[in-house]
Amino acid sequence: MPRDILLVEDSLGDIRLIREALREIGGCHSLHVVNDGVDALAFLRRKGIFGWAPRPDLILLDLNLPKKNGREVLSEIKADASLKDIPVVVLTISTAEEDILTAYRLHANCYVIKPVNLDQFFRVVQSIERYWLSRDLSGDGIWYGH
Repeated sequence: MPRDILLVEDSLGDIRLIREALREIGGCHSLHVVNDGVDALAFLRRKGIFGWAPRPDLILLDLNLPKKNGREVLSEIKADASLKDIPVVVLTISTAEEDILTAYRLHANCYVIKPVNLDQFFRVVQSIERYWLSRDLSGDGIWYGH
């Protein structure tokens, strides 16, 4: 079942790698990309140029973003009753224990450190897809496999 993914990432290289990893899986997911925290919240709230935006089934969120950092974005998502049930996977280079603890305190669903090795990076993205998108997250008990 095709899903909508919101990728909040400012690194063009990482965007390209994530897009390639998802394409390699062969899924029909729609990847929507915004490059900063302000646009992420506008997308999620369907404000301004994002009035057309679909509700994502998954958010991949970097912590180090311009305008509004990933911690602030995560905090606002999880404080918003209309958004808090969207799974948020923090996908970042930060290995700092404080960042990990803060992300989970803010109710991140998962914290993943971006690997530097290309093959590992692809495997991580594909594992995220398999875990978060290959099943029905609505809770109705229907599972979808690839």
